[in-house]
Amino acid sequence: MEKVLIFDTTLRDGEQSPGFSMNLNEKLRVAKQLEKMKIDIIEAGYPRASEGDFEAVREIAKIVRDAQITAIARTDPDDIDCAWEAIKGAAHPRIHTFVSTSDIHLNHQLLKSKEEVLEIAKTAVKRASSYTSEVEFSTMDATRSDRDFLCQIIKTAIGAGATTVNIPDTVGYALPLEYGELIKYISEHVPNIHKAVISAHCHNDLGLAVANSLSAVQNGARQVECAINGIGERAGNASLEEVVMTFRTRRDYLKLDTNVVSEQIYPTSRLLSHITGVFVQPNKAIVGDNAFAHESGIHQDGILKEKLTYEIITPESIGVAHTSLVLGKHSGRHALRERLKDLGYEMNKEDLNQAFSRFKELADKKKDIFDEDLEAIVADEVLRIPDKYKLIYINVVSGSVTVPTATVQLELEGKIIQEAGFGDGPVDAAFKTIAKITDTKSKLLSYSVDSITGGTDAQGKVTVKLEEEDYTVMGQGAHTDIITASARAYVNALNRLAYLKKSPEKAIKDAV
Repeated sequence: MEKVLIFDTTLRDGEQSPGFSMNLNEKLRVAKQLEKMKIDIIEAGYPRASEGDFEAVREIAKIVRDAQITAIARTDPDDIDCAWEAIKGAAHPRIHTFVSTSDIHLNHQLLKSKEEVLEIAKTAVKRASSYTSEVEFSTMDATRSDRDFLCQIIKTAIGAGATTVNIPDTVGYALPLEYGELIKYISEHVPNIHKAVISAHCHNDLGLAVANSLSAVQNGARQVECAINGIGERAGNASLEEVVMTFRTRRDYLKLDTNVVSEQIYPTSRLLSHITGVFVQPNKAIVGDNAFAHESGIHQDGILKEKLTYEIITPESIGVAHTSLVLGKHSGRHALRERLKDLGYEMNKEDLNQAFSRFKELADKKKDIFDEDLEAIVADEVLRIPDKYKLIYINVVSGSVTVPTATVQLELEGKIIQEAGFGDGPVDAAFKTIAKITDTKSKLLSYSVDSITGGTDAQGKVTVKLEEEDYTVMGQGAHTDIITASARAYVNALNRLAYLKKSPEKAIKDAV
């Protein structure tokens, strides 16, 4: 299958964007990772920008031996000479020079005529080709340029020695069909175009960089310039991971592929994020945290039956360990059952329904449901002994100038009983009211509260130890509200006491 060359500009155009500057060691780490991905061309930087940039490009040229290393340079002779000095130690060096071609740039920035720009381009490419056989020439702001002049300057650059001609959508202005037509027009109207590779370099100002790049390839381009995580000037460049995985996923339609080792995509994305401190948004295609995460019950059910139902690429193909079924308020029984199964809990239908009801209640209150939350639900709802007492409702009023008052509703052998009581604090008021309803004389030996997970919305797990007659029992309860968790724990302990009193031999057997 025909291959499209991937030109990575993370270390040049990507680093130019605010907040993405990297030091020498960081650039070397990224360059090594790009080589591991088998990127075809790595644009290592702009050597003339600073001594630091020069040093970084030179060091990258020394350590990367498989990929072509290119340095960008304006058409200024000193820029081109500086670029060559930086990359001459590379195993496969390339010089990338550029000049503006649109009337907007010529009239307002360069202040030069088209004839002058043609001569500048010719001279620059000749100078670069005297150093290396791999020379790339870019027509900056090509998509807003006069097409005939564009074809003329490309012809001139190829005649002077350019082996790659880049047609940048510098300001992200083009639409996919329009950009594809421009590439086709150039292919048909530049007589020596067969001597060079056409490259696409698209910016994402309108969110069309990847679409434009693909349109270019469908119309004859065979090199795509892109960046990890889509970083770059303003809204960024075409996202490398999106471009590569589109080729990989739609080979059936595009009939093209790349040399990139896709399993290194996610590790590379994470490396760049950790180095720069700028992480991609969760819904970012391919590498976002939600790219392989499913919360909808319908989607989760489909994924568990056959991944192809809702995933067009596998997480493993980009270096992610597995699909993530996020448990939340939209999740269904199927996903909950599978997660509980992974945690070691095999559920019958009745127990699953009981756990699911509590899970939904928790999911409405808590943003993230962790495995520890699920274990607490199982312990609280499924694994407990038969209930003599069931907590239906609790409301506590407390404060620095208010007498703590608890109103509790319990179900006792099918009968609903409600009482109110006072205490030294909200928990004490709750416990005394529960004891009043159940007519129990238990002694509270210990009371402790732990957070099951992190975060302000975490469930609290309360453990109580009660003593009555010759029995000592532990009770536990979990809830996002500590008072409710405390009441659950107290009622759980009372149920254990009732169970022991009713059938101590059976209780001992069950415990064993």
